[in-house]
Amino acid sequence: MFYHDNELQYEVEVEEPDPQFAKMLQEAIGGVEGEMRVALQYMFQAFGQPKERQEYRNLLMETAAEELGHIEMLATAVSKNLQGAPEEMRREARENDAVIDAMMSGGQPRQALSAGLHAMPVDANGNPFSGNFIVASGNLAADMYANIMAESTGRLLATRLYEMTDDPGMKDMLAYLIARDTMHQNQWHAVLEELGETLPVPASFPQEKENQDFNYEFMSTFREERENPHERWTEGVSIDGKGEFSFGTQPGGGNPQLEKAIEQMHNEASQAGGSTGDSSIDDTSTNE
Repeated sequence: MFYHDNELQYEVEVEEPDPQFAKMLQEAIGGVEGEMRVALQYMFQAFGQPKERQEYRNLLMETAAEELGHIEMLATAVSKNLQGAPEEMRREARENDAVIDAMMSGGQPRQALSAGLHAMPVDANGNPFSGNFIVASGNLAADMYANIMAESTGRLLATRLYEMTDDPGMKDMLAYLIARDTMHQNQWHAVLEELGETLPVPASFPQEKENQDFNYEFMSTFREERENPHERWTEGVSIDGKGEFSFGTQPGGGNPQLEKAIEQMHNEASQAGGSTGDSSIDDTSTNE
């Protein structure tokens, strides 16, 4: 079950409303690096935890709820920025930074037409949030690696947004979100540390069943033959400690030699099937 409080998780103040910055904040709500993604990702990961892993279910669910609070904060920030800033203020900001000028050009008409100047579940380009962003594999180790990636790109996004505003209130809010991403990266790493040996994921699959000639070989895909560059990933003990890195090339598997698909798929480019170059129709064929 869920509970709700009317108080924001952290204060959100906007001193100089900026509709264009509101558009950029939408990426932190409905974008692939955004809060909707991590909130739902952690929630669905929690739903799949067995009773023996209640502590991880609690961790995931509590963090999911925290991320919902971040969505609320960002939605509030979008609404406050959409109150409208004087055109001369926006023009001055653009004149001071060519990069920000380019990125701030273009509006979000749907923000007014469909949402009445409030936040929407979309990214900065107006693309709807997609559940395809969510990773909830059922394997706790795999999910933790996905969570670290999500928090890393989320923190990266927040730092970029921080650099794109001079508003003290927005910088303060983003500094808080950046700090929380720091914690979340660390807590997911802590879970992996607690789980112990997780590599290769899934660790439960017997490694003797995988091809032993290629499981720790770095495979060069250069056309020209090249020597081992002697990097950490091309020689020495593997990261999981279960093998030795080596350097090689693609083994090659010959021509695919595909058979034709069944006739009902209608894959032929011409009526004659394209096998003889004859484009005439076979008069002897009959329809059943």
